This record gives sequence, C-alpha cells and structure tokens, in this order.
Amino acid sequence: MQIALFQPDIAQNTGTILRLCACLGIAAHIIEPAGFPVSDRLFRRAGMDYLDHVSLTRHDSWSKFEDWRTAHGYRLLLFTTKAAADYRDFRYQTSDILLFGRESAGVTDAVVEAADARLVIPIKAGLRSLNVAMTAAMAAGEALRQIRNPQA
Repeated sequence: MQIALFQPDIAQNTGTILRLCACLGIAAHIIEPAGFPVSDRLFRRAGMDYLDHVSLTRHDSWSKFEDWRTAHGYRLLLFTTKAAADYRDFRYQTSDILLFGRESAGVTDAVVEAADARLVIPIKAGLRSLNVAMTAAMAAGEALRQIRNPQA
C-alpha cells in the first residue's frame, strides 16, 4: 500500500502525511505541481527528522504518475467528499495507492475518472470535510488493519 498526494498546497499537511508514511513504512508520492517548495520551513517543521525515513517519489505531472502507476499495475483509490462508498466497507489490497487531493480544490475530472474506486470517510451532516492529514491517517489505518488481518 502506498499514499499519493495530488498537487498538495499546504506544506504542513504534506509534512504530516510524510511523517505518517515514515512511521508506518508506507511509500509516498507527490504529484506536482505542489503549492510550496520542499525547502519550505513549515513543510520541514511538520515532517521533522522523519522526512529522511520516508520512501518518497515525486512525479512531474498527473500523466507521468498515471503512466508509472498503470505500468506497475497498482489500483488507485481516491478519497473524496463526493464519493458514496464508505471507506470502512471497502476491501483493501497491498497493491493499492490511496490518493488524496489538494486541500483547496480536490482533484481534476481526469483524476476522478482514472480512479479504480472513490471512497469517502463519512462525517457529520452540514460539515464540509476533514483535514487531509487526518483523512490520510484514518484511511491508512483501516487499509493496514485489513491487509494485516485479512479476515477482518
């Protein structure tokens, strides 16, 4: 299982997600353009010294990421507030890439169409969304729980 971030625009969230990936042994991908340089102080601060322990691949564009993904046969799972399928009811596989969109704009229609599944973390009615770093942690936790305990 891996985590991919589509054109992230908040440095602190990206740093936090990469720290999560480092601690859980999950490979990470950033699909450019990001809204900040990797030298950004807030990015480095959120990731702390964990950034040196994450397997990170940066892709120059969506099309380059998609070419890489399809060549390797990975399944793409998009987490979005616009989905109907509850993330807890989905059956995860080790070949999955959990994809999270930009905090400000989500993902493009092309990304939605490319996703093998679109999943949502249900929240209280009338509220817009969870923080993307919290969403990534919840999604990764559920996926790892299932992968490590297939009977669950």
